[in-house]
Amino acid sequence: MKWLSLSFLLSLNHLFADAAPAAAPTAPQGGVTPFIPMILIFGVFYFLVLRPQQRKQKEQSKFLSELKRGDMIVTNSGIVGTIRTVSEKFVTLEVDDGVCLKVLRSAVLESATSLKEEKVASTREATT
Repeated sequence: MKWLSLSFLLSLNHLFADAAPAAAPTAPQGGVTPFIPMILIFGVFYFLVLRPQQRKQKEQSKFLSELKRGDMIVTNSGIVGTIRTVSEKFVTLEVDDGVCLKVLRSAVLESATSLKEEKVASTREATT
């Protein structure tokens, strides 16, 4: 029974294939022309997205390699503290007098010197 239905379907396929009009042959397009838009899109993507991201990543890794004791930093979670000790993977932060936290070195986001300047500026405005 299966063989009969399969042969029937194949014969129908041949019938309809013969009835279909032949498509006109298309001229082959030359070489690189179809890929030019894709190449342009990749170029724009590289200069607008990938290159700035690579530059930012290099600056961050340079900043992390230059961490030293006494630097005031901000972590990814927003904790502000002064570095007490630095190891290969960890940084010990003093967040208050006698209160220390051990965080991953990769969790350090940026220097907090800009926060010091903002704090000084805000206290000057408050006193005037």
